Amino acid sequence: MNERMFSILIVDDEPDYRETLSLLFETLGYRTAQAGSAEEALTLLEQRFFPLVVTDMMMEGMSGIDLLKIVKANYSDEIEVIMVTGYGSIETAVETMKIGAFGYFIKSHDPAELRQEIEKAVECLEARKRKLIDSSQDSFVIGSRNPQMARIWALINKVADSNANVLITGESGTGKEIVAKRLHDLSSRRDRPFVPINCQSMPPGLIESELFGYEKGAFTGAGNRHIGKLEQGSGGTVFLDEIGDMSMDIQVKLLRTLENHQIERIGSTQSVDVNFRVVSATNKDIRKAVDEGNFREDLMYRINTFEIHVPPLRDRREDIPDLVECFIRKYAAETGKYISGMSDDTKNYLMNYSYPGNIRELKNIVERLVILAPKDGILSLEDGRPESGAEGTEGGRVSHIESYKEAKRDFEIRYIRDVLKREDGNITWAAEAMGLSRRQLFNKIKELNIRVD
Repeated sequence: MNERMFSILIVDDEPDYRETLSLLFETLGYRTAQAGSAEEALTLLEQRFFPLVVTDMMMEGMSGIDLLKIVKANYSDEIEVIMVTGYGSIETAVETMKIGAFGYFIKSHDPAELRQEIEKAVECLEARKRKLIDSSQDSFVIGSRNPQMARIWALINKVADSNANVLITGESGTGKEIVAKRLHDLSSRRDRPFVPINCQSMPPGLIESELFGYEKGAFTGAGNRHIGKLEQGSGGTVFLDEIGDMSMDIQVKLLRTLENHQIERIGSTQSVDVNFRVVSATNKDIRKAVDEGNFREDLMYRINTFEIHVPPLRDRREDIPDLVECFIRKYAAETGKYISGMSDDTKNYLMNYSYPGNIRELKNIVERLVILAPKDGILSLEDGRPESGAEGTEGGRVSHIESYKEAKRDFEIRYIRDVLKREDGNITWAAEAMGLSRRQLFNKIKELNIRVD
């Protein structure tokens, strides 16, 4: 949790003490909000998410202990509470800890003690957040309700701890790299490097030097020796993503490496022994590419001891609810948003949408929904629906693919517009929500020519 974005709700019926704590916490780099009563605090908690509440124990009306009970009952471990009082006793401290308070501070004590409690709470919340994100990522790969995917995970368990090369096929966005990483994590190579290489994104003139490395002075600009990714992956797993886009001359060099387990850096005549397992992936029909002379048949057989075909999301709709839940946990933990549910219309839409972008698209939709979640925490597609026309496909693939630069610009425009709408056009609030400075957001708005109403 970035401290600059970490918000603390201060609850005390003494305005001067609230201001004192606010100044202290903001000096430490936290954002603060104030409530003059427990009732006001509960109203604020319904409107905004505060991972940490620092509350006085004795107040007019509802007491701090009553507030603590309600917060822990409604928000469980999502919010930690530190109790503050002017009249401390061991019995009272023990009572609040039993109810669920994270810490306890007496007003007459050194403020450094309160600072330490805050830092411990932040550390605890940060660790909990990481655990939530990790568990959501783990749940992505532990199984499937779909029979075909269940068989795939069973096959992965069988072939993972071997040196057999695996080819993963399937449409873009189906999770092929997740499968590759799972193969690595279940293998005896798990403690060695997992090196992903996207063969499609590398320019033709760069891929050879990135794969095989080069010696100092091998070409203009080669100021130092560079260890290639194949050498970096020695002992571990090399993941060749989109291998179907690899040029024929690089295919020849890769085949030679796979046959003799050696590489030569560019500009060197010495061979270097390497020992890595190859897991490859492609969204192309590799056999058709062989027939058309665009892919070497001998290399296809070398990388294809086992083939795993990952089906598109539209053919495994049973997994959509679990994936949605997984991504909600991930992005709620990352953003600190309180998510209480999802509208029925949104559930129906997510279950019936065609997902031309597969799991990657579902992930983006859920991230958008969480970012734009309203105060009540109910996810709704009012602002999170994919752009019209996104469902148009050709043979199960998107009929038009815009350039990465165009897609990035379109996403930034939509994202900034949505957050500005969510924050009623207030640039300062929107910048805070995005984790940007006001100046950074203002420059982006100007660069993208976004109208601010």
